Amino acid sequence: MCAHSRRAVLALFAGLAGSRPALAVDRAHALFVSVAFAMKGRAVENGDQPYGAVVVLNGDVIGYGPSRVVTNKDPSAHAEREAIRDAQVKLNRKNLSNCVMYSTSRPCPECEKAAHAARISRMFYGPDATDAGPPRL
Repeated sequence: MCAHSRRAVLALFAGLAGSRPALAVDRAHALFVSVAFAMKGRAVENGDQPYGAVVVLNGDVIGYGPSRVVTNKDPSAHAEREAIRDAQVKLNRKNLSNCVMYSTSRPCPECEKAAHAARISRMFYGPDATDAGPPRL
């Protein structure tokens, strides 16, 4: 997954110098959406529910979350919470301020609460990166 790093995003922006800023944003969103859908694919390959999510900080994917509800026999192991947990471990902190979450579908109320508690700044979901805004309680 290292190809989905900050360098890849910066390269997208650099390659679009002088073009419409919205296009650069759309391409960055598309990159992170594709990684979330790759997590969905991983979940399905492992016999789990078809959901995936990632947490992004400064153009780097720092939290990966395939659904693990079935494989871990854990009803709380939704893709979004798995991505949040992974990001918190990698950053060695609970506070994920300035992070953005991308997921394959609209997060459930419990996942949105978890994102709010982790201080995720904004959420996007689905193949078109629909903006869900900041997580709410």
